[in-house]
Amino acid sequence: MIQGVRLIILGRQGAGKGTQCVRLSNHYVVPHISTGDILRAAVKEGTELGRMAGEVMKAGGLVGDDIMIGIVDERLSRPDAARRGYILDGFPRTVAQAEALGEITQPRPLDLVVDLDVPRELVVERISRRRVCRDCGSNYTASSSDSAHRICERCGGDIVQREDDTPEAINQRLDLYDTQTAPLIAYYSARGCSPSSTASATPTTSSTAW
Repeated sequence: MIQGVRLIILGRQGAGKGTQCVRLSNHYVVPHISTGDILRAAVKEGTELGRMAGEVMKAGGLVGDDIMIGIVDERLSRPDAARRGYILDGFPRTVAQAEALGEITQPRPLDLVVDLDVPRELVVERISRRRVCRDCGSNYTASSSDSAHRICERCGGDIVQREDDTPEAINQRLDLYDTQTAPLIAYYSARGCSPSSTASATPTTSSTAW
């Protein structure tokens, strides 16, 4: 069996992280750990940190670093991740989170950090075309041939555009990502991790590994 890996995927929203994470997860036979998924799972399972996160989310707040770091720590300590590794998607987002992750992973250090660098204009176009089922959450992509009203192929629910998927809202999120993540990329580069390889994924997309 192929050796496992401990890997972080960085990239703007809409860069294709989810697609690449699934492929890498299947290739290395390790779990794809999305922070959004594990946060929802912790809330659903009713763990101590999950209950704390749930209370914050119900109040309309943002889950703080202390809770999020604890939830990530719990997930990485489970046998599937501890034994073979993982593909970490959506964490860390800040240098403070990266430092905490470094402490968590000290016994079993990261193997690689990959940044999917997709041009901003392409990301805005991709997300602007994104549609979602109002009922089951399935994702779709709008095209010029679509009718005004589409029905979900899975559950028959209405397919709509999310309110926060307008170009204005998307650009606000990308501004925040760029502000937070530029220092994060520098953080990993400064730790003896100068770019070791750059591969062209598409004519307008590159991936850099440290």
